[in-house]
Amino acid sequence: KRQRDEQPEIPCCKTLIMGKGAGCSSSKPQGSTNGDQATQGTPKMVKKACLICIDGWGLREDTYGNAIAAAKTPVMSGMMKDYCFAPVDASGLAVGLPEGVMGNSEVGHLTIGAGQAQFQDLVRINLALKDGTLGKKEGIVGACMAAKNGTGRLHLAGLVSDGGVHSHQEHLYEVIRAAKELGVPQTYIHCILDGRDTAPKSGAGYMKQLKDKIKEIGHGTISTVVGRYWAMDRDKRWERVQKAYDVICRDPNEGEVIGCPVAELEKRYAFETPETDEFILPFVCDATGGVADGDSFLFFNYRSDRMREIAECMGVEMAFESAKERKPCLVTAFTQYKSGWDNIPQVFPPQIMSNGLSEWVSKKGLKQYHCAETEKYAHVTFFFNGGTEAVLDKEDRQMIASPKVPTYDLQPEMSAAAVGEDMAATIAKGEYEFVMCNFAPPDMVGHTGVLDKAILGVEATDKAIGVILEACKANNYSLFITSDHGNAEVMLTEDGKPVTSHTTHPVPFIGYDPEGKMKFNRNIGELSDVAPTVLTYMGLDIPGEMKGKSFI
Repeated sequence: KRQRDEQPEIPCCKTLIMGKGAGCSSSKPQGSTNGDQATQGTPKMVKKACLICIDGWGLREDTYGNAIAAAKTPVMSGMMKDYCFAPVDASGLAVGLPEGVMGNSEVGHLTIGAGQAQFQDLVRINLALKDGTLGKKEGIVGACMAAKNGTGRLHLAGLVSDGGVHSHQEHLYEVIRAAKELGVPQTYIHCILDGRDTAPKSGAGYMKQLKDKIKEIGHGTISTVVGRYWAMDRDKRWERVQKAYDVICRDPNEGEVIGCPVAELEKRYAFETPETDEFILPFVCDATGGVADGDSFLFFNYRSDRMREIAECMGVEMAFESAKERKPCLVTAFTQYKSGWDNIPQVFPPQIMSNGLSEWVSKKGLKQYHCAETEKYAHVTFFFNGGTEAVLDKEDRQMIASPKVPTYDLQPEMSAAAVGEDMAATIAKGEYEFVMCNFAPPDMVGHTGVLDKAILGVEATDKAIGVILEACKANNYSLFITSDHGNAEVMLTEDGKPVTSHTTHPVPFIGYDPEGKMKFNRNIGELSDVAPTVLTYMGLDIPGEMKGKSFI
């Protein structure tokens, strides 16, 4: 039974059509072609390929605090030694992010699937910030004018940090400036704390920076503070979302008012059982700062997946019963949180990438299969397919349920074994020319900051990869393995504190050829090189849109 997950409503096509048997042909590419030439010269027989995208598996020589180095990984270690291997860049400009910025699951899968790096929303927003046009964007002006011409109240909500994965505080500051310049009477800020892509107790520092910036600008009020565990769920745990929503939409003078968020956070950090940023229970900083009917609301997170649920409740449809249900006059999002939400304008509308790996395989008339557990299902579908929701022709998908636990250190193996078994069974059928999957544990357990549990997650992933490798060997499939970004290889700071964020380390790219003929032509590359390599091995031409270079 397919569960609803955190991602766009993507049909799960499981009515499988038996395909013709695929044999082996030359792996030499036929050259780059344009999209309108995709079906011309399609080979009658291609080599079959399997691609694994591990989440959060980076390469780092230092073994201190390194869950991957500490884990028993006979499969991955053996493949890096015995088969084609090269480290590839998965951060910064290599995935369309600013130089030196750690990668993430969204941009990683997008780059792998597209065969090219596209400037991501963070870069687009930063360019607008740099040239002074951010505050003049139609979406921001519209949100401010709706407030000015209505109740006089503008609400801003998002992750307040400089982590750069979901949002950036500099963007918030510029929106506050724009609100002042456009004459908005009251601007209330509902602050979501990070603690995963930043240090677990860094929120107090970010709140101090925000307070100082508000004083400098002379506009804005901190209204609410809440941890991302509550406000940024993505697995339909609506009881969490409601806890944040009800406080953000509180009645006037409802709840205890905390005068200083910095002092309150420092107090909670000092509890016998510390309450860290990610798990901060919501508290009120302004008695009249709750959302009222007719107010204007703007979400300033640019990454979509973890704002989708609370944005749905605020601007589309309530997913739970609440006495605090509000009807803002306008809800605006920095980016597209979900297609079809036509009533939610975007400051930065989506950019669609075409003729990526999945689309190209489909245009060749070949069958493909994508599999992941709930937490990463959209990454092997929506993001891997270039940011589009539609199921491609001859594309089948399978979602394996993620464990229903509060945090994944409680079940670090997650559903790795089930994903591996499903992929092995699919490969054994031989119906698909291209199959791919994701393994979530190194990233999701890495985010908990619990080193010994991350080690277990890494070992479970390695074991599942071994199951897939044996299936590939038995059924004449090649196997390519990479990762979207680093994470589990850095779990501790130098003084032994937990690290919960991604890294800028390179990630592995491994190639196994059942014929034993594959050889990589260089020893370093980028994530955008994965798709051209897979297509070249399969014997397919490379579309002109792909900028990556094949390793073979």
